[in-house]
Amino acid sequence: MAGFNTAISGISAATKSLDVTGNNIANASTTGFKSSRTEFADIYATAAIGSGSSNNSGSGVLVSDIAQDFSGGNVQFTNNNLDLSIDGSGFFQLDDGNGNVTYTRDGSFELDKDGFIVSKTGSNLQGYGVDDIGNRLPIDNLQVSQKESPPKATESMSLSFNIDESKDAEGLIVPYSREESGSATFSTTVGTFDSLGNEHTIRYDMVEQQAKKEIHTFEQGALGAYLGAAISISGVDIDTSSDFGTGTTQTISSAKLQELQLADPRIFDVLFTPGVAATVGPVVPAVQATIQVIFESAARESGELIVGSDSGTPTATIDLLTNPIVTTMASNETHTFNIQPGSGGDSGATVAGQAAQSGSYITPQIFSIMGVNFSFNATDTSPITRQDIANEIISKETQIRDANPNIESIGFDSATNELIFTFKADAGDVGNGSLDVIQTDGNFFAGSVANDSTSPNTTLNVIAPGVVPTTSFDIVKGDDSFEGVYRMYAYLNPLGQRPEALDIGRTVSPGSSLNSTATEIGPVIIKFNPTNGILSQINQVNVPTGVDSVLPKLTIKNADPADASTTITLDLSGTTQFANEQIVKASSQDGYTKGDLTGVSFSGTGEMVATFSNNQSVTLGIVAIATFENQSGLRPTGNTQWLSTNVSGEPVLNPPGSGLNGSLRSSALESSNVDLSAELVKLIEAQRNFQASSKTLETLNTVTQTILQI
Repeated sequence: MAGFNTAISGISAATKSLDVTGNNIANASTTGFKSSRTEFADIYATAAIGSGSSNNSGSGVLVSDIAQDFSGGNVQFTNNNLDLSIDGSGFFQLDDGNGNVTYTRDGSFELDKDGFIVSKTGSNLQGYGVDDIGNRLPIDNLQVSQKESPPKATESMSLSFNIDESKDAEGLIVPYSREESGSATFSTTVGTFDSLGNEHTIRYDMVEQQAKKEIHTFEQGALGAYLGAAISISGVDIDTSSDFGTGTTQTISSAKLQELQLADPRIFDVLFTPGVAATVGPVVPAVQATIQVIFESAARESGELIVGSDSGTPTATIDLLTNPIVTTMASNETHTFNIQPGSGGDSGATVAGQAAQSGSYITPQIFSIMGVNFSFNATDTSPITRQDIANEIISKETQIRDANPNIESIGFDSATNELIFTFKADAGDVGNGSLDVIQTDGNFFAGSVANDSTSPNTTLNVIAPGVVPTTSFDIVKGDDSFEGVYRMYAYLNPLGQRPEALDIGRTVSPGSSLNSTATEIGPVIIKFNPTNGILSQINQVNVPTGVDSVLPKLTIKNADPADASTTITLDLSGTTQFANEQIVKASSQDGYTKGDLTGVSFSGTGEMVATFSNNQSVTLGIVAIATFENQSGLRPTGNTQWLSTNVSGEPVLNPPGSGLNGSLRSSALESSNVDLSAELVKLIEAQRNFQASSKTLETLNTVTQTILQI
C-alpha cells in the first residue's frame, strides 16, 4: 500500500523539521548565528497519459529546502574594541591562509602574536591597506603593523589672542627687554617639539608702539658749512649740498624723501645741520655736521639703520657717518609761533617815572585764536610784555581746546619767546592751517594781518617774521602711525639656561649687503585697524578683507635645536585688539613626542585606527564587507561561517557604509537571530506532525492486519 510510504515520508519530514528547530534552539546564544526553517513540498507520482489527475491521492511529503534567515540579530555591546558587528547587510571575509575563504557575521576578533586580526578559528580578517596619504591598497590580511608613533617636529602653529586696546603703551618700561615683563604689553607661550621628540617652549611678546619717533643722529667725518658730500642712507645716495634746503637746520627735499621712503618705509623725515669750522683768534671750536634720520613711530625699535658712503668713490675723510646716537621725540605735531617784540624801549615813555621795558607793547593788541578773542589795551604808560600776552593766551587754553579738540596743550618758552601749540598724538599730521589765528589790531604779529588757515607763510609757519629758533622748526609734523601697532618678539625656551631669540621673518634692514628677502632675528610689526581692532598687517603684508581670505603667515626659523632646517608656520587668524581682557583664545601646534600603541578601534565606515600614548592616531586599514546577489545560496560550513557557491554568486567587496553595505560597529557583537518562542511553537508543530504521521502508519498497519485476517 502506498500509504505506508506516505506516512513514512511524513515522519521523515517531521523528523527533519525537529532537527532544524532543535539546531536553532541549540544555537540561540551563538554569536552571528542565522536561524533556518524547514520548507516542505508534496509528492505526486507521475500519472500515465490519459489517466485522470484528479484521482491522484499523492505520495507524501519531502523536505524541499532548509532555508536560512539572514535578518539581523540584536546587538550586544562589549568592552572589546575588536568586537565588531555589521549594522545592515554584508559579511566579514575570512582567509585561513590555505586558500579557504569564508564569510561570517561573527565579529568576535582578536590580535595574534604578529598583530594580525583573526577570528576565533584563526582565520585572518580581510580588508584594504592604506598608504601614507590615505589611498586604499589591495585587499589583504588586516594587521596592526605600527606599534609606536615616531616623534614629529612642530611645523605648523596657530595662535589667536586678544590684546586689551585700553592699555596705555606709555606705561611700558623702555627700552624693551625680554627679562623685564613690564616692557611688554602681552606675553604668551606655546609648547613645541623638535624632530627627536624633545619638548620646547616658544614665548611671544607683544610690545605696543609708543607715541614716539626714533631719531638716529650721525656726525659726518668732516667740517664746514656745506660738505658737498654724498652719503648713503638705506641704500639711497644723498648729497648734502643739493638734496637739502637752506638755513641753520635743513630739511631734505620732498622728492628725495619720497625716494628714501620707497626704499625704507620706516623713514619719516631727514634733517641736516652743517658743521662749523674752527677759527683762530678768538678760538671757536669746530662743530661736526650732523644728519638726523627720523623713523615713523610705528617703526620704533624695528631694526638698525644702514648708512655710509654713497655708491661712488668716497671723498677724502667724508666717506662715513660716525658716532650714531639714537634718541626719541614725541609723535605729537607742534606749531610754534614767535611772539614778536613790541615797540616799547628807551624812547622816553615812562611808567611811574621809569622807562618802558625794552620790547614791550605800548599800542593796543587785538587778535583771535580759534575764534577766542584777545584784547590788550597797551599804552606807553601801561605797556605789556610778551610774557603777559602768553599768560593770557594760556589762561584761555580750555576755550581754545574746546574749539579745536585736537589741541593737547599750549605752552610758552620765555627764553625763545615761542608760543607752542601741541596737538594730540593720535591726531597725526593735522597740517598747516589747522589753527585759525587772526591779528586785527596792533603789532603783536609785526603789524601784519595774518590767518594761519588761509594765508600762512609759505616758507615758515610763523604768523610774523622774526628770528627762527635754531632748536626747532615752526611745524613739527605729527605722526599717528603708532596706533594699533605692536612689535612681536619670539624666544625659544625663555625660562631655560640658554634662551634664544628667534628669526620670525624680519627682513634685513634696507641698504644691507644681504639679499633684500633675507630675514634675521628681531621683531616683526603687527598692525591692527584702530577703528575695529581687526588685524590689518602682518610683517609688512596687508591682511586681505574678502570673504574666506587667508591671512599672511609668519615663518619661524631655528626653533628645532635637533634640525636647523625645520621651520614653523605661525597663523595668527582670529587675533584682535579689543578693549577687553587679554586672553589666549586658541592655541595649537602639530608636533608631538614618541608614543606607544594604546589601542585599536574601528569607525562606522570601517577604518581601523591605532591610537598611541602621544594622543596621535593612524589609520592602518579598512575592513572589507562582502555582499552577494543571492545570499540564500551561501553554504554553511560551521563555526558560523559560509562558503560562496555558484548559486550565491561571487562576493562584491566594499568598505562598510558604501553601496548596500551596512555600517560597522565597534565594541559590539551581533546575537543569534533565533526567536525561541517561535522555535518552541515550531517544535510543537513538528511533534504533532510526527505523531500524526505515526498514527497514519499505525492505522495502515491495522487495516493491513484486518485484511490478512479475512
